[in-house]
Amino acid sequence: MRRIAISVAASTMTLSLAGCGVLDATGDGASASPSKGNDMTVGLLLPEKANTRYDRFDYPIIRDKVAELTGKKGKVEYENADASAARQAAQLQKMIDDKVDLILLDAVDSHAVAAGVKKAKEAGIPVIAYDRLAEGPIDAYVSFDNELVGEVQGRTLLEALGSSADTSSKIVMVNGSPTDPNAKQFKQGALSELNGKVTIAESYDTTEWKPELAETEMAKAISVIGKNNIAGVYAANDGMAGGVIKALKAAGVTNLPPVTGQDAELDAVQRVVAGEQYMSVYKAYPDEAEAAAQMAVAKVQGKDIQFDALTQDKVDSPTDKGIPAKLIQPTALTKRTIKSTVVADGIYSVGDICTARYKAACAVIGLK
Repeated sequence: MRRIAISVAASTMTLSLAGCGVLDATGDGASASPSKGNDMTVGLLLPEKANTRYDRFDYPIIRDKVAELTGKKGKVEYENADASAARQAAQLQKMIDDKVDLILLDAVDSHAVAAGVKKAKEAGIPVIAYDRLAEGPIDAYVSFDNELVGEVQGRTLLEALGSSADTSSKIVMVNGSPTDPNAKQFKQGALSELNGKVTIAESYDTTEWKPELAETEMAKAISVIGKNNIAGVYAANDGMAGGVIKALKAAGVTNLPPVTGQDAELDAVQRVVAGEQYMSVYKAYPDEAEAAAQMAVAKVQGKDIQFDALTQDKVDSPTDKGIPAKLIQPTALTKRTIKSTVVADGIYSVGDICTARYKAACAVIGLK
């Protein structure tokens, strides 16, 4: 079960806290003062490069927001582990050695990184878990409501199957990496919607979220179930959805079953437009990244009222309970919602999506 201390309405509070005067609040009020001014270094450790969001959205948004909040005196020291837990451990140690003021950590392996988090704590460096809930003595967590992501995926898949869906409908599940705690939550959320309504015929946990492994797994599922007997595919993210679709096409499937995804990557949005992928999950990365930057600056500067206002949810990890958190709500992205999500938020322009190959399909759904 998700452990959330406040209502959805409160957990989706807007990030424009400066307009309420919260950005200027410190400690418990008049007597408190920041522990450091604007001259700060925030370490940012992101997990992999296969998903383009990290370099395209997360890092630049966090970098720019930290600069904005500190009068351009604060900086972000960025490293990407490229899916290597050992590389991330070395990057984390270097940031401890460099005495950064705070570390934003998106863990490759949430369990393995716990020892590094403890070292940072011992060195007096706060650690905020970003996107994935790391183990160890973290100070806070900012992410999306991950079980809700899985619920949205499962529910939308059922909607695609329609009223004819029942326990004779065979579904393939291509889940995320077993070392990623988010993947477990996505899976739990999806199963809460799918169990008892359809049959999970084959299920895989895909190491490092690799699209090529997802393609291989889907090929195995096709050989076991039969290419014409698959009602739908739960793919936990867009990269793996691409691999799943490749396997279906390679098997000669021309009428593709509905396939889910997550992250609203550009090529996935284009597959949705073309009818190859039924849906993705749009997660407002600017909201998550800006919240992380705000939390980081508030923590370094000792602005406890602002920090508490940003972390009104609570989550539990295997090692710690009641961790202050900010949980952001996801949205299903289908043909009907492309304009109101990624286009409206400026993630992609219509021109980005509706290239020559997709112009006709865009026109059909009124995306122009």
